[in-house]
Amino acid sequence: MLPDRFVHRYLGVKWAASRFRKNNDSVPVLFSRLARAQPDRVLLRYNEEQWTAARIEEYSNRVANAFAAEGFKKGDTVALFMGNCPQYVCVWLGLSKIGVIIAFVNYNLRSQPLVHSLTVADCCAAVCSEDLAEAILEARGSCSKPLRVFQLRLGPAMGAGGGAGPGPEDAGLLEDLQALLDKAAPSAPACPPPGYRDMLLYIYTSGTTGMPKAAILPHSRYLFATMAALKSLRLRQSDVIYNPLPLYHTTGGNVGIGCALIAGITVVIRSKFSASAYFTDCAKYGCTVAQYIGEMCRYVLAVPPRPEDRQHRVRLMLGNGMRPTIWKTFVDRFNIPNVVELYGATEGNANIVNLDNTIGAVGFLPQSLPQAIYPVAIIKTNLETGEIIRSADGFCERCGVDEPGMFIGLISNRDPTREFHGYVDKEASKKKVIEDVFVKGDKYFLTGDILVMDELGYLYFKDRTGESFRWKGENVASAEVEAAVCAILGLRDVTVYGVEVPGAEGRAGMAAIVDPENSLDLEVLAKGIDKMLPTYARPIFLRKVAALEMTGTYKVKKYILQKEAFDLKLVKDPLFIRSGSTFVPFTNSELEDLRSGKIRL
Repeated sequence: MLPDRFVHRYLGVKWAASRFRKNNDSVPVLFSRLARAQPDRVLLRYNEEQWTAARIEEYSNRVANAFAAEGFKKGDTVALFMGNCPQYVCVWLGLSKIGVIIAFVNYNLRSQPLVHSLTVADCCAAVCSEDLAEAILEARGSCSKPLRVFQLRLGPAMGAGGGAGPGPEDAGLLEDLQALLDKAAPSAPACPPPGYRDMLLYIYTSGTTGMPKAAILPHSRYLFATMAALKSLRLRQSDVIYNPLPLYHTTGGNVGIGCALIAGITVVIRSKFSASAYFTDCAKYGCTVAQYIGEMCRYVLAVPPRPEDRQHRVRLMLGNGMRPTIWKTFVDRFNIPNVVELYGATEGNANIVNLDNTIGAVGFLPQSLPQAIYPVAIIKTNLETGEIIRSADGFCERCGVDEPGMFIGLISNRDPTREFHGYVDKEASKKKVIEDVFVKGDKYFLTGDILVMDELGYLYFKDRTGESFRWKGENVASAEVEAAVCAILGLRDVTVYGVEVPGAEGRAGMAAIVDPENSLDLEVLAKGIDKMLPTYARPIFLRKVAALEMTGTYKVKKYILQKEAFDLKLVKDPLFIRSGSTFVPFTNSELEDLRSGKIRL
């Protein structure tokens, strides 16, 4: 990508942000302006339903007035615990009109993780669909404060949880939101609208490394993410965006829905992602832009080829997590002119984008780009521990070309695009900030990700700190090993992590591979590993699993696998250890030989 194009588009985003700040704009203010100007414009499509700007405005106004009448006010937090549907958008938009903060709770959560999500955001109420009421009522009893539960009846096509719904004994614990909406006025609420810097949402981290954290998103952040997509991708109002992503996730609920609410672009939402329906849906709705996250593209590619693969008008796909090993195969099979890979954390300010189809790159930064324009950097890091390396003068050092290190972004409260709002948990927020990086007193956001930049300015994801491990005196990037194993095995789910071995320094590589049909050829795998990976990076242990447990955003919950390692008391799946030219079953006998030193790794 040409440097001047990058700078021009980024400055367009900064100009939009400064305009919003000057006008004290917020999401509901901008949406109401759009609804007045284009009331009949279709913004959301869901199954056969079409939701116009006027319909969304009226519904969200009813939500605002209903909750205001119930005593809710600016600064209160209400959890939204529903599957994807147009009402999901209307509910949070309506609550935002009276200054209520909305917590986007993953509807797949149950028991303690659900209690944690409700508690950490200090929720005083929750809105749920009928099929999820039982789960929220069960969690309510363990919450740290009273929780009012409003149930919204959506109909069988809009459910997400697959639950049976609450029983008669729970009827008195639920408040009928639909009845309140029927009585509420469709006009704008009487209270002043929220402003640019007011809090809008809590969006939770994916939970790949433990309990999810509630990231703070003010209106300023939501508008910045939306404008970044609109400006950098040159989206236009004639586009139709396919958005099968969870609406509780940033990419789906902010980047996708924001384009509808702020720019008037039609967005197609789906109750749940379906690999087989992905491109048939795109053809059905005339989509020109399609979104993805995590492993979605690999799942779509695993569907057997069929004529519908190319019977669509998609000109651009955007998201994050397209594996380099499938990138070319995917675009060739489905005839996708442009794949835009995004990089950035929900709460972060170090965001980059790959706009020109460079396979594997997560972003691009012109080498000539002044730091004053976009102050991000890759700094020297201990790849095993994740600890930042400082020079003798106490400051950090920038990495050279092709040198992996931590990606960071400058924090500045004078620039809305550089702010860091952190998490509700203040201690967790402190851990994501590093001070005195290049000069005394400066502050940067720590992404926790190891990136590398080539000589042209393209950036590539290497690993997450804590997921790299050291073996045989060498650093091993789990993402690189995963890519190699995937190339050998095709489209299987694979994850790689380091595990401690008795009597050995560092961590040995272990791979968990999905093999429900027990068809994995261990000799072929071993031969491929030997060909593609250096000795120190080759997995020593294997675990065959029926499926990998994923977060709601299609990321592997690796920390559970790493904790269980090859503990035969905890792991019921088949385990294997490398032996010669293949892998052999790992039993108590092999465990004893490992402990005694008979097996040397």
